[in-house]
Amino acid sequence: MNEKIMFAKRLKLAMESAGYDIRPSTLEREFNLRYWGKPITFQAVRRWLRGDSVPSQDKLQLLAKWLCIDPHYLRYGEGSIRNVTKPIIAFEASSNNEEHQILSLYRSLPIDQRKVLRKVLETFAKAYSFDKIDDI
Repeated sequence: MNEKIMFAKRLKLAMESAGYDIRPSTLEREFNLRYWGKPITFQAVRRWLRGDSVPSQDKLQLLAKWLCIDPHYLRYGEGSIRNVTKPIIAFEASSNNEEHQILSLYRSLPIDQRKVLRKVLETFAKAYSFDKIDDI
């Protein structure tokens, strides 16, 4: 069977196992919320799910991390399906209530506004590099 179709089957299985609807709109939304590069299109994720194409390595790594699946297994079907543990979410580990409030506000925004906010935060992070922290 075609390797692209086999990838699509593994991707669908991983999404289902993680509790997500196997729909291009779901995959597009969830992927773009986590990806810091240029947002992926609905058509691109639809091609992944149909078995028409396979994502580039950086996108494949993100998919694997998000779905808590071994990237090698996701791409090639070899090895263990679940040897990646679920990442600890920083805001859950934090005792800072302000971070919880900010994250809740962020999650309540429409996707387009989230993307704008993410760009603003990236700009602040670049402008306020770690070497300036010593000045505080």
